[in-house]
Amino acid sequence: MKRFLNKMMQQLSLLGKTMLVPIAVMPAAGILGLLFGPNMLNVPAISNISNIVFSNVDYLFLLGAVSAYSKSKDKTSVMVAAVVAYMIFKSNLELLNDTLNAGVFGGIIVGACIAWTYNKTYKVKVPAFLSFFAGEKCVITLSPVVALILSYIFSLLWIYPQAAMNQFGFWLGGAGAIGIFLFLFCNRALIPTGLHQVLNAYILFEMGEYTTSTGEVIRGEIPRFMAGDPNAGFFWTGFYIIMMFSIPAISYAIYKTAQDKKKQEVKGAMTAGALTSFMATVTEPIEFSFLFASPKLYIIHSFYSGLGGVVLYLLGARLGSFNGASIIDYVLSFSYGDKAWLVIPVGVVFFVLYYVTFKYIIIKDNVQTPGHEVEIEIGDKVSEKEKNLKLSHGNFSYMAKQIIKNCGGYENIVTLNNCMTRLRLEVKDATILNDDNIKKTGAKGVIKLSNTSVQIIIGTDVVKVKDEMEMQLDELRKQADA
Repeated sequence: MKRFLNKMMQQLSLLGKTMLVPIAVMPAAGILGLLFGPNMLNVPAISNISNIVFSNVDYLFLLGAVSAYSKSKDKTSVMVAAVVAYMIFKSNLELLNDTLNAGVFGGIIVGACIAWTYNKTYKVKVPAFLSFFAGEKCVITLSPVVALILSYIFSLLWIYPQAAMNQFGFWLGGAGAIGIFLFLFCNRALIPTGLHQVLNAYILFEMGEYTTSTGEVIRGEIPRFMAGDPNAGFFWTGFYIIMMFSIPAISYAIYKTAQDKKKQEVKGAMTAGALTSFMATVTEPIEFSFLFASPKLYIIHSFYSGLGGVVLYLLGARLGSFNGASIIDYVLSFSYGDKAWLVIPVGVVFFVLYYVTFKYIIIKDNVQTPGHEVEIEIGDKVSEKEKNLKLSHGNFSYMAKQIIKNCGGYENIVTLNNCMTRLRLEVKDATILNDDNIKKTGAKGVIKLSNTSVQIIIGTDVVKVKDEMEMQLDELRKQADA
């Protein structure tokens, strides 16, 4: 049972990666929708780009799921198979039961099933006269069959989870302050597992319905806000507090509590982290700088996040976005919300609350935040180069080499992926990882979800580290096979 739960946790954690594709395209589409919409420049041909993207968000999640679960480096065949399968799936589901809407979950499930089919069939041997359909192309051939089976299963079973999710959405949407608090609290609290993205998928892209003047039905907090729904945006408003005020306040508290000799070093890292949140809504570099050092602080951070959303809701503030909560999003979305100006004074109050709380607890509990660590003697075997590595360094080749070494070597690494800020590894034995040495390379932390599933916190340079690791792993395996 424990092994099953660990395996399930490992697979669920991959769902976070399915959000990378939608996140990459939505900001640009949202900006075009806002700037060229009827309330601003009014250029329908350009603003329509936003409508197309948000009305087909299930396809984006489909491709994200394929990317997360397929083991192929070249995703071309499996991506084609997924699109073919999903077109058939949606058409068949409408024929079988036109009251059902699988939404983004349909995209994720079909994508995951196509990826599974690919993983099981790309090495299958077939007779010579069928060789054209073998290998990478086998999944394309099988995709209509997979789609047919899934459409029949969904037509019979999806009515129950759809009804349950609708009831949950109605409850959460009608729960007022309690619903907003629970959403924002869980959004922060689930970040270490990556499962916060699963919660976001439903709330932001499925919850609630709004019918436009043309009769089009729009679902989800973000698309409904973009379409002009006066009841959408309340669940999103609290994120402006987190991104624009909370994370900068935490950064400032960490800087102020750093030892004098380390203040300049910490100042650069904290300033970069605060600006990344303020301008680009990426919070993990700062959050992971204290998550492992003080889970108590992280729980307080999650609580304050929910509280900020509740305060804004009770004051009547409503401000959605196009999938971001930075200062840029605030300015662009300002005219579409209600009492959006309240974000600033409430944010200032929470900045002070965060700063005072974090500074007090870091000092009182002697929390080992950056610059406030207890000095640790490093043995002779650690080189000066390794000793001086920082998260902002550019020696990704050396970092990749040390991570491979301290993960038990290439023999222990089964698969390697990444999300926005983390390496995601499937290993044979997680107990042999040297967490301390991995952190010395500049990594922010090591999360062991199970005995075989590991996440290493890198930051926004994660892709560069992953690419270096893949090249080195390929070379090591070639040498071993020679």
